[in-house]
Amino acid sequence: AHREPSEAPRRDVRLAVGQCFRTLATSTDTKDIVAALQTLHFYLDEGPESRTTSVQRAEFRRAHFTRTLQFLVSNIQADWLAGLTIAQQTELWDGLFLKGPPEQALLVLMEGIGELRWVVITEKFLLSGRLADLLWSYCLETGPSDSPQLRETLLGRIVALPDVTANRLHLKNKPLFLPQQYYPRLATEMLTALERTCQALKDGTDCSLTFVAQTLGKVCIQGHSGLVLAVMAPRLSVCTLSDMVWQRVCWKLLQNVPQRWMESVLTGLVQAVSGSDALGRIIGNLVLTNKKAQFVITHKLLLLQYKYETQVLRIVLGYLAADTERRPLLIQVLQSVSQTWANPSAVKHTPLEQQLYVSKALLDHILSCRAPLSVVPPLSELLQCMLGGMQSHLDSSVVRIRRMGMVVGECLSSRMDLNKTKLKFEYDQDEETQELLSLMTPMTGDEPETSETTPSIQNASSQNKSRTAPDSDLDSDDELTPYDMSGDQEISKASPPRYLRDCLETLISSEDPLRVELSLRVAEGLVRKNVFATREVSVQLTKVILHMEDKYSIKGFPSLRQATMVALIVTDCISVTQFLTTEFYSLNYSLRQRLDILEVLTLAAQELYKPIIGKRNPSVGIAAGTDLTPYPGDNPVEWREVVEKRIQSKTKRLRKGATQPPAQATPNRYAPVAGHFFFPLLSNYDKPQVTFDLLGGDHLVLGRLIHTLGLFMHLAVNAPIAAQMGCALLDFVWAVRYHVDQMVRRGVLFAVCSVFLSMPSENLLVDLSDQLFETRTWLADVAEEDPDADCRNLAIQSLVLLDKSLKKQLQGQQALSMES
Repeated sequence: AHREPSEAPRRDVRLAVGQCFRTLATSTDTKDIVAALQTLHFYLDEGPESRTTSVQRAEFRRAHFTRTLQFLVSNIQADWLAGLTIAQQTELWDGLFLKGPPEQALLVLMEGIGELRWVVITEKFLLSGRLADLLWSYCLETGPSDSPQLRETLLGRIVALPDVTANRLHLKNKPLFLPQQYYPRLATEMLTALERTCQALKDGTDCSLTFVAQTLGKVCIQGHSGLVLAVMAPRLSVCTLSDMVWQRVCWKLLQNVPQRWMESVLTGLVQAVSGSDALGRIIGNLVLTNKKAQFVITHKLLLLQYKYETQVLRIVLGYLAADTERRPLLIQVLQSVSQTWANPSAVKHTPLEQQLYVSKALLDHILSCRAPLSVVPPLSELLQCMLGGMQSHLDSSVVRIRRMGMVVGECLSSRMDLNKTKLKFEYDQDEETQELLSLMTPMTGDEPETSETTPSIQNASSQNKSRTAPDSDLDSDDELTPYDMSGDQEISKASPPRYLRDCLETLISSEDPLRVELSLRVAEGLVRKNVFATREVSVQLTKVILHMEDKYSIKGFPSLRQATMVALIVTDCISVTQFLTTEFYSLNYSLRQRLDILEVLTLAAQELYKPIIGKRNPSVGIAAGTDLTPYPGDNPVEWREVVEKRIQSKTKRLRKGATQPPAQATPNRYAPVAGHFFFPLLSNYDKPQVTFDLLGGDHLVLGRLIHTLGLFMHLAVNAPIAAQMGCALLDFVWAVRYHVDQMVRRGVLFAVCSVFLSMPSENLLVDLSDQLFETRTWLADVAEEDPDADCRNLAIQSLVLLDKSLKKQLQGQQALSMES
């Protein structure tokens, strides 16, 4: 039969390799083994003295190299291997893995990495620069065309080599395979491949950077961009400084990074480069040609993420400003940054760290002297940004946000220089304000400040020396002991209000921080002191306190506000409770205010439930929230009384019988008003409001509401209305018993526990007879299958309470039947 000219070399290689495999599998003679291994080596020798032709070597690499390596892996335990000397094993066995196509060798090594010998060969593979050879072979595109699946597998093995070795070797893992050593080495190998590419291009050889770009992108997306780019970025920055070929190679490298990995590469690169010029040389005008790169550079790094250092901001903005083709994007960026900074909604709803980040971006380039005049926003835009943004920041109740607005406002006014007038605010200097102010000055502007402050320090020290100079021998008071004034307190210019209406008026209309603070601190005491005056203004004062914000950063503000509202509920229970339970479902309330309503209702119900022991002294609670330490002489106590109390506390007396009289019964103040706390909160829960959807996304409020209702139920034990409350509560929670949020399910189970604990047992059988079986089945399912441990425990407690209550009721009925 007629054969193609290339068929004969293929057949010869196939027959020779098959004969070597048979010899290695059956022979016991060491000479035959060595000869077979040497024959396989002949197909990998590239020198002029090679015994094989180039066609035969290409055929062996294409069709038989991987088979050869897999055959060696499967015969790792062969007896003839032990007969070889160490030198023969290194040359003939290990050499086969280090000479052939590196991509095939790496894939085979990764499959058998668990054996010690493969670990040693893999170390040699990495240390001998075979990764660089692998990357370079793909740059030249000299190998056979592989499938996308094979390339993806190879990329995965290269990038995940530390993970594979760690999973296979466990505690026997080698230091070379650890991420801290492997990824910097991989970065060095990629640089070697890029250097060979530059030289090949200078020699007129075409190259492809697709595989190297894919390797870089996959390494970065898996979280190793810091280790890799810390090696690559400085080297690329130096190489591109004076070599245009290197610049073209870097630009092409970044262009070939797949879109899904572009963000991780760019974010790692802007953190690793030394400056905006280096970034421009490495990525060129990538931001103009790649939409993903444009989005990351102009939007995500500046407005969506805020975890980066200030240096990253300067690099990004400097990169956009350095080239005339990129400056139109810079104008868009600066407009977006200024609009975001001035947006009232952003001031209220974005994290404080992000607002600080945007403020840095605004000051760094719009206001610093590095900004080109062609990209500075017009005066009208700056004025609008200053007025709107400052108002939004100064209206905030957070001190840091107000201070941020003051600093940026000062800097804006100094840049605009309207009629030679500049804004000046008074604020405390801290690290944030100093960093913001430093962005207004050039990088070399720190030296004059240092030189200016030095004389003042020297002058101050010289003045101190002059004051302490031994020229004051005539001073006759040197030996007098100074009076300890550390405990002295500054006498306040304002006095706290003595009447409740004055306190209310101050809280409504006063802009004096000191008067507002004093009024808030005495509000609880005034409420509890005069019941009749409180009932006249209770609802109005509750509304004022509920809407009050901590505009003046009063220490202990939440506790003072909460204690005042609790005192109002306890003093005028029905009116204030009716107001708060109605407002809970009203519009224009934040979730925080609704949670505050539930919390103060809970605290007030607990206080009403507890018996009255003596008279409450509200001043104790007020003093606890202040920093003032009362002077001992302000509340004098006779020393004889102190001594007598101390003697009484140390004396032991032996008596027979009861030593204390039985506790005196007191009326339960909560039982008569339990319905006012409970039933209004059950209305309107299924009507979603504009900003409040209890059965929708507001899981936190729903869970807290159910828990609060359960607590009201628990406190109503032995109350006449307890049975009605229990039936209503079970109907309410039954619809949300399978809620996706575990906090809501916990609240439901707590409410069920409260019903079984507080509702009379006879009412359970009479009023809930139709629901008990289904409820018990549901609780059993929750106790077994709920993923939350607290829910399972609460379900078990509910089952125990239910069985105990039913058992008690059944025993009572049996006793009655026996008596009858």
